Amino acid sequence: MSKAFTKESDSGDDDDDVALPALPRGTKNYLTPQGYARLRSELMGLLDEERPKVVEVVSWAAKNGDRSENGDYLYGKKRLREIDRRIRFLTKRLDIAEVVDPSAHYGHDQVFFGATVTYANHKGDERTITIKGIDEADNQKGEVSWIAPIARALLKARVGDEVSLQTPGGIEHIEVLDVTYPAPLSS
Repeated sequence: MSKAFTKESDSGDDDDDVALPALPRGTKNYLTPQGYARLRSELMGLLDEERPKVVEVVSWAAKNGDRSENGDYLYGKKRLREIDRRIRFLTKRLDIAEVVDPSAHYGHDQVFFGATVTYANHKGDERTITIKGIDEADNQKGEVSWIAPIARALLKARVGDEVSLQTPGGIEHIEVLDVTYPAPLSS
């Protein structure tokens, strides 16, 4: 059967959130103001710039005749599906986003969303992490999602508290050494 007569899935169920974990049922999609702005900027870039350019290329390529062997057309259609999938994902995540400004806790020593926490394990190995939203956390930058086991263990702890963290190797006890938040912006 010719590929022209096969139906492509348009349902949105296909890989919408492959790269990011699903939100736990009944929870909110917490984001910092910077994370929200970055996701919104990506969405607007896709809608206002990238998608119209790809649509233009696909439209031009479609006018050139045989679509089954037209690379611009085939690649463009594939890219449009990818863009549309990402647009659906971003729209859904931004619709349920709960923007939390971590600077509201500036000066406090208790761990909440947006905190930068330095902790040490029983061997004395120190590590610093920042607790961010699922859609914005970047492990390469020392950021962890608020649903990560380490973040869950640290939430609501104070400087000097010892918390238990369930690891694949068993329970590990860690001590909170420092908690910081970004300073509020001056008005």
